[in-house]
Amino acid sequence: MRLGVDGRKIPEAAKRGPIGSLEHAGALGLDGLFFRTVLDVSQRLDGGELAEIRAAADGLGLYLEMGLGKVNPYAMPEAPELRAAGDGDTVLGFRRMMEACAAIGCRELWVATANYKGAYVGRWCYDRFRTDVSWAEQLAATERFLKILAPIARDLGIHMNIETHEEITSFELVRLVESVGPDVTGIVFDTANVLQRGEHPTWCARRIAPYVRQTHVKDGYLGHAHGGLDFQMRPCGEGIVDFAAILPILAAANPALNLTIENTQSQDDKPDSNAVIHIEIFDPDWLAGHPDLTVEEYAAFHAMVLDYQRRVAAESIDGIAAYAARPFGYAEAVASIEAGARHIRAVCDAAGLPLAERTR
Repeated sequence: MRLGVDGRKIPEAAKRGPIGSLEHAGALGLDGLFFRTVLDVSQRLDGGELAEIRAAADGLGLYLEMGLGKVNPYAMPEAPELRAAGDGDTVLGFRRMMEACAAIGCRELWVATANYKGAYVGRWCYDRFRTDVSWAEQLAATERFLKILAPIARDLGIHMNIETHEEITSFELVRLVESVGPDVTGIVFDTANVLQRGEHPTWCARRIAPYVRQTHVKDGYLGHAHGGLDFQMRPCGEGIVDFAAILPILAAANPALNLTIENTQSQDDKPDSNAVIHIEIFDPDWLAGHPDLTVEEYAAFHAMVLDYQRRVAAESIDGIAAYAARPFGYAEAVASIEAGARHIRAVCDAAGLPLAERTR
């Protein structure tokens, strides 16, 4: 396995550009970058431009991962660039993106089902709870669209890897992968997003490990507030996620898996990056919206929260308000990446999971 960082959230990503960000990752001692979508690095899908990025990554000895975009047709209008990539033809846009990625040897490609709406509160942040179209209808439309793309992916040797994004459960992801086909789909395991669906990260890892092909390695603070739970991102090792339990599960299923840290963005890059997410986990409508969640896992989840809060008290870990009051500019964002990387390396070392050394 190798340890890298998110290409959109590494500090100064927009300012430095893709090649500058690759150089930045290398300077931080990391092993690669995971760009959320190929359009982040080349809006025109320019073959020459993409080849330069590939060459830069190879020259630095870094892995290079890419993605496509949202594959839920009900969410696509919020990402008009996907349709624009095909000059108005969405399927053609995806084909062009997939071909551009395959041409530079990127065949594990991120996709997701919706966009998080931070302007709203509680469940209204998630398309899962839309009132104009049901989540079941959105999942069915997503499955149909993935099946349209499946022959293209099969021809190109591509996996479209669906993220454990904030709005979707791991149970639903497994069903999507098994329906569309694990030869063309997989899962991007975001280790902290699953908390927003009331899933225990370790239980989730066991459920999805056979299909995990990319990662967002992420951690967070979780505590009781306002009749539910409040979540706030933290550096890996300072939050609730038990990487010592999760990483051996993932490594056993996919020893060559890249571990990509998804860090909190610098407030210089995104002023509201330290926002708090409220999870209405005790609300009857929220509970009714998670029919796959078992009583056993729900209980384990809350036991995990209580254990973490005991750790918060014992180690004097900052609560949400105190942490949000800290400055979080470039230096702090870099420090959080470095702290997270140290933790992941230490976990891997203790578990006997060797991280591949970077070659240049």
